[in-house]
Amino acid sequence: MRKVLILTYYWPPSGGPGVQRWLKFVKYLPVWGYEPIVITVDPDKATYPIVDKSLLSEVPGELKVIRTSTREPYGLYKKLTGRKQVPYSGFTNESSTGFFSKISRFIRGNLFVPDARIGWNTFAIKKAAEIIRAYGIEILITTSPPHSTQLAGLELKKIFPEIRWIADLRDPWTDIYYYSKMLHLPHIKKKDQKLEKSVLRNADAVVTVSDFISRIFSEKPGTDCSGKVHVITNGYDPEDFLKTDVKPDPAYFTLAYVGTISDEYILSGLINAFERVVEKTGKKARIMFTGNICNQWKTLLEKKLGDFIIFSSHVEHNEAVKRMQMADMLLLVIPDIAQNEGIITGKLFEYLAASRPVLGIGPLQGDAAKVLRETSTGKMFHYHDHENISSFILQYALKEKEWSPDQDQINNLSRKAQTEKLIQLMEEQQ
Repeated sequence: MRKVLILTYYWPPSGGPGVQRWLKFVKYLPVWGYEPIVITVDPDKATYPIVDKSLLSEVPGELKVIRTSTREPYGLYKKLTGRKQVPYSGFTNESSTGFFSKISRFIRGNLFVPDARIGWNTFAIKKAAEIIRAYGIEILITTSPPHSTQLAGLELKKIFPEIRWIADLRDPWTDIYYYSKMLHLPHIKKKDQKLEKSVLRNADAVVTVSDFISRIFSEKPGTDCSGKVHVITNGYDPEDFLKTDVKPDPAYFTLAYVGTISDEYILSGLINAFERVVEKTGKKARIMFTGNICNQWKTLLEKKLGDFIIFSSHVEHNEAVKRMQMADMLLLVIPDIAQNEGIITGKLFEYLAASRPVLGIGPLQGDAAKVLRETSTGKMFHYHDHENISSFILQYALKEKEWSPDQDQINNLSRKAQTEKLIQLMEEQQ
């Protein structure tokens, strides 16, 4: 088998969609004759916003995983704040208005460029160079965030100019919606933009997860990379959904959300809509939220729909799959932020695999809305369109409409199908 080297900071026991993306790629790469080798960080020295130890059982037994040390500032952050968790992307688990929050964001934005995981690079580069020499590696893949990992790829490309380097950027870099919250000084912002452009110019191929994010990178001035940016979306693994045997509770119509809710996830239209749903169903409807939710929306949900809301914190991936299958309908919310048309969360694809209608709230012409249309699995509504949101829910709650998804389109979004696209890209680079 041909060997391919993958550098990824987030790896089990870290949790989240970025972990699952590459966990599934390495699962299916051997099907096409490629042997992946993974370099990641020592979990005892890493800082993960989410931990999901259940994912450790999904790491293939024959996979070579090399863990290195790191140097990071988040230990000090946790001591100063008294918090057990480091900040999530978008800072959904911390206030954005307090004095200490502003100071910590200023420090993170200006002392650690492009991010606070850059202390891993020294260790990752050294180990990667050893592996490249020892195994004659021809293909290197770096995946981010953290985008500092791409700088490791940039350095390795300088050391080994003959290597084929694929930079997988799951999120925008300097165009990410919370970028302004980092309070960059002007010269630091220019430095970060310069680093981003250098990665885009020097990578042999750039991979993103949506058409919109692809356009952000392709059209960035000074990169000349429009022809080498490719879209390989996230996906779902059918095997994850064969491990459970759960069904919705027939006593209720359950709308479920699995994931994070921050201030930017506008729920006012949903709340107004669900008040009508509760009335029309004779109080036999409920919403089940699983994951981190900000105080603003949690308080309003409890006030307006208290008896019809269930909250629970983050759960391991296998339990999250069960929660999806326990629902009658699944809720997808895209944050109301600039350039949100390109947001396609990994959750959306798992919703498709859970075989439940999907209620989407977000940009009507975005990439997520396009997936719902093409798969006939649901519909996207504007944030404040409570009348049509309630009508959509009631069609299924009152069994007035039968769900008819396009299974062929859904099959094209499986993890195995996305791995085949990665293989094609890897072989184009040879």
